[in-house]
Amino acid sequence: MSTHDPAPDSERAPLELTTEQIMLIRQAAERLRGEFDGTFNAETIERYMLNSQELLQSKAKFAMWLPLLIERLTRDRLRALARLEVGTLGKPAVLFLCVHNAGRSQMGAGWLRHLVGDRVDVFSGGTDPGVELNPAVVDAMAEVGIDIGSYLPQPWTDEIARAADVIVSMGCGDACPIYPGKRYEDWDLPSPSSQSIDEVREIRDDIRTCVEALIATLELDRIGA
Repeated sequence: MSTHDPAPDSERAPLELTTEQIMLIRQAAERLRGEFDGTFNAETIERYMLNSQELLQSKAKFAMWLPLLIERLTRDRLRALARLEVGTLGKPAVLFLCVHNAGRSQMGAGWLRHLVGDRVDVFSGGTDPGVELNPAVVDAMAEVGIDIGSYLPQPWTDEIARAADVIVSMGCGDACPIYPGKRYEDWDLPSPSSQSIDEVREIRDDIRTCVEALIATLELDRIGA
């Protein structure tokens, strides 16, 4: 088992949690302890839960989904930390980034999961995460049989970026994390924000083309059509 201290968050203006939210967060901690039993001890998981909570509580727009966001962000951070400390098990990891993690990066992650399944570790995040996914993006992906409706925008963190073999940026500019030894791809694709459904479909299909090219360079076998 490993112990590890997450990087401290410099921005702290916590929201008041309701009794129900506190209960849901405790239940999430129990689930994560079960998932990562034998990899990380309870103390490490609690520290990452608290750090993720502090990170997300500083952004009031996350209030409605706070317990779910805390659980998902903590899970992704622990998955990333496991890659860094335990090993990759031969699987590459890809981090998709856009500004709000509400459109392009979610489509990229959705396509990669759909096409290669668990042959790759997939992460996504935003430099300034939004409140919810773009409904037109969710609809366009559903048209091709990919359900991303249950996902929510979230930030990227240091351990997630360090764990990634490939970092794909779509519109992040200078806000994209720079780490030595990483492979970076900058996909010049328009934001689906305020676009018509037909335009979102075009972006969706362009992202698929880019993801297929990425899969080929990673020499991964496809499972989806």
